[in-house]
Amino acid sequence: MSDLVGVGVGRGISVASVLTMPEPLAPPSDEPLAAPVDAEADRVQLALQQVADELRMRAAAAGGEAQEVLEASALMAQDPAILGDVRSRMEAGANAERATWDAYAAFRDMLTSMGGYMAERATDLDDVSQRVVARLRGVPAPGVPESSEPFVLVARDLAPADTAMLDLTKTVALVTQDGGPTSHTAILARSKSLPAVVGVVGLLDAVTDGQVAIVDAKAGTVVLDPDEASVAAARAERDSRARAASAPITEGALADGTKVPLMANVGSAKDAPGAVELGAEGVGLFRTEFLFLDATSAPTVEEQTAAYVAVLEAFPGKKVVVRVLDAGADKPLAFLNDAHEENPALGLRGIRALRASEQILRDQLTALANAQAATDAELYVMAPMIADREETEYFVSLGKELGLERVGAMAEVPSIAVVADQVLEVADFVSIGTNDLTQYTMAADRQLGTVSAMQDPWHPAVLRLVKMLGDAGSSAGKLVGVCGEAAADPALAVVLVGLGVTSLSMSASAIADVRAELLTVTLEEAKQRATRALAATSAAGAREAAAG
Repeated sequence: MSDLVGVGVGRGISVASVLTMPEPLAPPSDEPLAAPVDAEADRVQLALQQVADELRMRAAAAGGEAQEVLEASALMAQDPAILGDVRSRMEAGANAERATWDAYAAFRDMLTSMGGYMAERATDLDDVSQRVVARLRGVPAPGVPESSEPFVLVARDLAPADTAMLDLTKTVALVTQDGGPTSHTAILARSKSLPAVVGVVGLLDAVTDGQVAIVDAKAGTVVLDPDEASVAAARAERDSRARAASAPITEGALADGTKVPLMANVGSAKDAPGAVELGAEGVGLFRTEFLFLDATSAPTVEEQTAAYVAVLEAFPGKKVVVRVLDAGADKPLAFLNDAHEENPALGLRGIRALRASEQILRDQLTALANAQAATDAELYVMAPMIADREETEYFVSLGKELGLERVGAMAEVPSIAVVADQVLEVADFVSIGTNDLTQYTMAADRQLGTVSAMQDPWHPAVLRLVKMLGDAGSSAGKLVGVCGEAAADPALAVVLVGLGVTSLSMSASAIADVRAELLTVTLEEAKQRATRALAATSAAGAREAAAG
């Protein structure tokens, strides 16, 4: 019996035999192009179209977060820049398969070098490349193995198209060597309530098909070849956790009755009904980028108002936190950002970009004020990437000038925690985006494999910044929430509450697990776990200390 350790997704536990994802297609040969370029270009274009159609079909069938991910992959299959690059390579003598393979590889390297969100999409791009080359070869694309019995799926990483379409009657757990808690693999596994452990170093060298494995997402462990007693204990624990997660929906609270509102992160109005069904008490992060990302110019006030009203109407009398446009770095917009910044992650992004194009910000705030007046929801509006009191004063005063009642700041830059007392003298609330706060604190791009060990919100440096914000909120009598993926980690959610966080927002599918975990501790116990985690010297040490 041996243990492997990674980052757990959720709090589920499963026992089954291992099946490993097949290896990717072998690279194409370097044989020169034999057919006319035009004919081969038409063949590549057809393959790209077929892959895009297949991904859209899977997207429509999957729905929810998976639909958005797969639709993004479909766009990658139809990027005209890719086809142009493929044609150029064929004109230089490469055969169709090699030209396609190399064009996507170049695109992948470019995304990886950009870091952050764009680096996270590199795995998605590899999947598209594999599917297109498979079409050109006339062979099936590598995919999830088939089995008549339930199994634990082991992979280097999993493409969104495969994760989205997993048969959950057969795939009972997922374990990957690469990836982290904010990868598409983790996000989609969480949306399916599938126990998963990601980022397991040495995984593929350690496992063999047919081995029995216990996958414990709560502990972040994979136990290979367990004895009968361990298997029996794991199955009993699985049943216990399942009962807790499926308990009747109640408000988020600790064992002593301390209320901790549990809210959902949503990306569009269509996500709202599902979030309500899963027990969301409101919206802790409504991302407005979907209105802007595919546009050549900013949407009108009227268009934005309609979109915001649709979300607010789904939560009458409930809190809805809206983040104004977060553009720049990994999400540049032609009408807002300078595409030539050498280091855009530290450049004109978030509130800085909006401040430089104030009319876009004014229009968005006006639309939000209109939606506030037209609905019964409690609207809270925040700006991304706020660094200090001066930026807070600018945003809060502008929001109030345009009619908003509750205006705050999103804490993603470490400096805001250092001056949290000053910020909370001005802001009505603060919401902590743990994904960016972690990468900026640790100077480590999310999902960049070479620094993956540093991309962990459990690191005491990150937790200490959260405590600064929590303490300042308590002193000022202001709300301090968390809306990053850290809130979806049940064990970390307890620690966050112990650090002074007053609400938690996450993927709606994670709410049941977090609710169940919070009910196991009192506020004093949560504070004790937080104190132990703060005293640790590493992320792993903080996890262990909090659990002890």
